[in-house]
Formats: sequence, structure tokens, C-alpha cells
Amino acid sequence: MTDYTAPADLLKDKIILVTGAGDGIGRVAAKTYAAHGATVILLGRTTAKLEAVYDEIEAAGGAKPAILPVDLSGVRWEELEYLAQGVDQEFGRLDGLLHNASLLGQRTPIANYHYATWQQVMQVNVNAAFGLTKAMLPLLEASDSGSVIFTGSGVGLKGRAYWGAYSVSKFATEGLMQVLADEVEGVSNIRVNSINPGATRTNMRAAAYPAEDPKTVATPEDIMPTYLYLMGADSVGVSGKQFNAQG
Repeated sequence: MTDYTAPADLLKDKIILVTGAGDGIGRVAAKTYAAHGATVILLGRTTAKLEAVYDEIEAAGGAKPAILPVDLSGVRWEELEYLAQGVDQEFGRLDGLLHNASLLGQRTPIANYHYATWQQVMQVNVNAAFGLTKAMLPLLEASDSGSVIFTGSGVGLKGRAYWGAYSVSKFATEGLMQVLADEVEGVSNIRVNSINPGATRTNMRAAAYPAEDPKTVATPEDIMPTYLYLMGADSVGVSGKQFNAQG
């Protein structure tokens, strides 16, 4: 879907929650969804970054976003339930959930990997994504057509040395996506897919490849067609698949 051209009103009146919305792909996805008519719920750990995205969306004429400052590395189930209650009270439903927030962790052999870092990566990339999805499922069920998008990776399909917890977490993410997609097939209006963004100009990419010239890789804006396709009506009926945002 790299060549997908979205109608200007693709997401008109849709309510979409984006995690990791303060920076990188999440920031651009939130702004892109808003530009196509959505009311966006911005979830991230740094309030100042979320407020900056909020201001950019409003300045561009988008619907007034909502801000949820949440640190997924320590979030408890009770907090996720509370967040879902807040979304329910404010909007009554959720039409889309983009799991963008991820931690890279260490690039080191398993033998040298810090146990605490491993736990933190798995918490943000897998456990929090599971918990947030579980909490938001009733609101997604209330939508005429709910879409859940997980963020995958090439190292979540084939393990690669020194990618440690990040790689393992992305294998788990693919499993979570496939299990949930199978569970809701035929009994729900929810569709569930994942996107592998590929090499993209983000802070995480720079941390993973510090010697790389960032101008040689795609920008987050370049990969938005797939994000729009999977969040909009043209992907209804498509579920349980991984998409490569760069083909």
C-alpha cells in the first residue's frame, strides 16, 4: 500500500489513539490522521512534546486533540482501565488504535544484556501494548469499524544477532497481532494488522545506526500511505497481516 492515495476526508469524525505520539513516526501519524479528519488522542510520556503536536494540529485546522501523558514503562492495569473510562466518557467509542511507542534497548549479545533493560523493553513494546489493547477493546467494539495497528519490524520476523529484547519483543508483537486478529474474525467489526516501517529517519534509527547518514533513509512522512490505508475504510475486511510501509 505504499502507493495508496487517501481521500482528504478518509478519517472524518474518527476517534484515533496514537501511542508514542510526541516524536518520530507517532508524531507524524497523529498529524496525518488529523489532517484527514480524525480527532486524535495523543498518548506519550513527555507532556511538552504532546503539547507541541497538539499545537501543530490545531494550527493546521485539525480537530482539537486530547492529550494522555502516560509512561508505558511503569503503567499499571488500573491506570489503563482509568484511561479507557476517560476515553469512553469523552468520546463513547474508539475507531482506531496505533501502537507506535517502542523502546530499542541495547544492541549487544544476549550474554551481556542487562536484565532490567530486557524487562523494560518487553514492558513497553509488548505488555503495555497488550494491556492498552485489552482496556480499549470495548470502545473499539463500539465503533462501526475499529482498526488496531501494531508496529512490527524486520527483526521481528527473522532474528538477528545483537538486537536482543527489541527483536524478541517484535516477534511477540506479531504473535499478539495474529492471535487477536484470529479471535475477532467473524465476530467483530475490529480488524488487526501490523506495519513494519522499515528504515525511517527517527531518533530510534539514529541510536541503532549512529554512523548512518539520515538523509539516506525515508522520512516518517514518506511512509504514511500504509498508515492511512490501514486506519481508513478501504482496509475494512483486511486483518491478521503484516504490511511493509516501504514495499
